Amino acid sequence: MRFVSIIMGSKSDYEVMRECAKVLEKFGVQYEMIISSAHRSPHRTKSYVTQAEERGAKVFICAAGMAAHLAGVVASLTVKPVIGVPMKGGFLDGMDALLSTVQMPAGMPVATVAVGKPGAVNAAYLAMQILAIDDPELRAKLEEDRLAKAKKVELDSKEIEVLIGDKEG
Repeated sequence: MRFVSIIMGSKSDYEVMRECAKVLEKFGVQYEMIISSAHRSPHRTKSYVTQAEERGAKVFICAAGMAAHLAGVVASLTVKPVIGVPMKGGFLDGMDALLSTVQMPAGMPVATVAVGKPGAVNAAYLAMQILAIDDPELRAKLEEDRLAKAKKVELDSKEIEVLIGDKEG
């Protein structure tokens, strides 16, 4: 079995990370979702990452706010891809989480996406792109999705567009 692991630092991250799970569900990608904190439950985090890898986790998505060390801790425990989703909140409204997630030392990469819901959605897409490297069926689904998004932009534009030269005068 292969799956994506979603780890949140606290229950308050659930509503945002549920959006990540919805995207994975839409594409039929299996996932696990747990709460485990880099600071409040480090032993649980380590144990879970080790066990998840053994059971088939291929990509880890980690959501945390403020100090946001979860993705970095997970990256220190695995050589599988880790995607960090900085969460809004705190005095700096997510900027602290963004900087904590993106500023990893050399050799300890964490792919970092946008803060909050857009980041949660993009984390799911990035995880699927990683899985699609050796999964032609998933790759085809992602390509179809990309084409549908492009078509929607064209249709939306047709409803409002005005171009100079459209009218002969």
